[in-house]
Amino acid sequence: MSISRTELLQAFDSLLQPERFKDYGPNGLQVEGKAEVSRIVSGVTASRALIEAAIAARADAIFVHHGLFWRGQDGRVTGWMKQRLQLLLAHDINLYAYHLPLDAHPELGNNAQLGRVLGFVADARFGEQDLGFAAPATFANGQALADHVAQALGRAVTLVQPGTAGDDTQRPICRVAWCTGGAQGYFESAIAAGADAFITGEISEPQAHLAREMGVSFIAAGHHATERYGAPAVAEAVAGQCGVTHQFIEIDNPA
Repeated sequence: MSISRTELLQAFDSLLQPERFKDYGPNGLQVEGKAEVSRIVSGVTASRALIEAAIAARADAIFVHHGLFWRGQDGRVTGWMKQRLQLLLAHDINLYAYHLPLDAHPELGNNAQLGRVLGFVADARFGEQDLGFAAPATFANGQALADHVAQALGRAVTLVQPGTAGDDTQRPICRVAWCTGGAQGYFESAIAAGADAFITGEISEPQAHLAREMGVSFIAAGHHATERYGAPAVAEAVAGQCGVTHQFIEIDNPA
């Protein structure tokens, strides 16, 4: 079974509705490959390692969260960009990339899937473009939540708790908010949404101080680690709908 690259694009667009989002780069078909697609490989980022793995898997299309093109980047095709594009074009592989639309999908997106992995059932959205998710939770304190996240994701996390050492460490977590990847800037929106703790991929210097001062725990669980679930969920759903095969390929990333 196969489907045309245009029909596959329409299936992804219909599901993810990229026209609804103001994004940092183009969503949809970023690199045109062969006209017919029978095998899709999904991954988090269109790295050379993923492209090489997709070539070995004889993929006709790659579906990712982080594509090749971003607003404000150097437009010259040299170095790593040349190498990635050269591989895609030489093997006639289509590259589909969806950024914020993949974060936001209410069932298959990165945030919805991270909630599933962590056992949270979201009952609210928050932040710019409603990308953040929030849910009730029951944890003794921020450390207990951080331990749960670390176990679920299989990696160490960074926890910043309210107050100074030994102060307020037993504050219960009754409501948790999260937004995957580099969403540390959503912390204040999470606080405004009533969160006792916020989970994202990364932490920057200001957020540590805010966590201590605002009484809300901050957990940075890794950009890649929090965003590795949406792409395979969407690609699997669309592949099933279109009657083609799908394989998720994990390219490890400690960030």
